[in-house]
Amino acid sequence: MAKIRLDKLLAHSGIGTRKQVKKLIRKGAITVNGRPVGDAGMIIDPSQDEVFIGNDRVNYKEMVYIMMNKPKGVISSTHDPSERTVIDLLPPELIALKPFPVGRLDKDTEGLLLITNDGELAHKLLSPKNEVVKKYYAQIEGLVSEDDVRAFQEGITLENGYKTLPARLEIIRASDISEVYIYLTEGKYHQIKRMFKALGKRVIYLKRVAMGSLTLDNNLKPGEWRELSEDEVISMQQLVT
Repeated sequence: MAKIRLDKLLAHSGIGTRKQVKKLIRKGAITVNGRPVGDAGMIIDPSQDEVFIGNDRVNYKEMVYIMMNKPKGVISSTHDPSERTVIDLLPPELIALKPFPVGRLDKDTEGLLLITNDGELAHKLLSPKNEVVKKYYAQIEGLVSEDDVRAFQEGITLENGYKTLPARLEIIRASDISEVYIYLTEGKYHQIKRMFKALGKRVIYLKRVAMGSLTLDNNLKPGEWRELSEDEVISMQQLVT
């Protein structure tokens, strides 16, 4: 882990602004390796040095990996002047690390969203050449048939003339309101809705349930999140190496 200024480490840990951090230092509230610190610019090695505020240890993270069950009505963005974003659902100490969503889910789509500040991993997961599979559960207005399954396999021409890459459609239940799983390796704007629209059907509910090796934690209610385990992070990294 790279060395970092003390005030920057504390600010990135959600302790406060650099101005607020300096005030805490002047009060003698910050210790490093058991000794009060007087210099906000002190260089810290987060892997070696122990930083405390009073009796509370500061656990600095350089990289963060978050699984969120994105709720409806929230947009997959880092900031918006009028809409609530997925980043707004996180606590200050994680927001301070400047995470961002890996890809997007539509405003009315629920489910698995990976949020991280690891730009390299995000780029690899979104790169078409890595063909990371995204799995969705959907409810469709209209009877989904084997003809639709074959259409997905062959690729569907959308209203703008673009032909999608081959995708997999799995029928769970075929009825007036059909239930299906969709497996995609690309993510065009409103792609699943547009694919079914081209087949004369309408998506009425959509939820992403998996991305590569990462499966949505069933314990997470819409709007809830948790950090990935070390094994989950390694699994996602290995997926694109």
